[in-house]
Amino acid sequence: MLQFVPTPTSDPLARELLTEYFTSRQLGFLSRPEGYRVVIPDAAAFTPPAGVFFVVTGTSPGDDEAAALGCGGIRLLDADRAEVKHLWIRETARGQGAGRALLLALEQAARDLGATTAVLDTNESLEAAQQLYRTSGYVDTAPYNDNPNATHWFRKPL
Repeated sequence: MLQFVPTPTSDPLARELLTEYFTSRQLGFLSRPEGYRVVIPDAAAFTPPAGVFFVVTGTSPGDDEAAALGCGGIRLLDADRAEVKHLWIRETARGQGAGRALLLALEQAARDLGATTAVLDTNESLEAAQQLYRTSGYVDTAPYNDNPNATHWFRKPL
């Protein structure tokens, strides 16, 4: 069973997961001369009432002991819009529905914070992520930020 544990981004486990996430992104951008720009999340942006950051715990296939499987956050951009950030599942736990479950938990957290729309950005190299977002009801939208790592922007009414 998956659990979504609200965790400060400054917590050692959250930092470990974020470091793995950023490292995986940097490796995915090796073919781009400009590389991947790492932006460490501001803890205040992921602390209620501004947002929340979850560490996902549960069991991986073939493992009976619960462990950290991934992380993700939601933060308010304004009174009505919340942004999904740093949604990441460790490789050993992928393909089991943890990413979709985390996305649903983040959307619920956004509703709880008062948002009526969720937005996110992603990179063209993250094809599985784009598939997850599209099959979860996200549609392409105009860029809402100047994230140099992003090539695709999505939105979804909550």
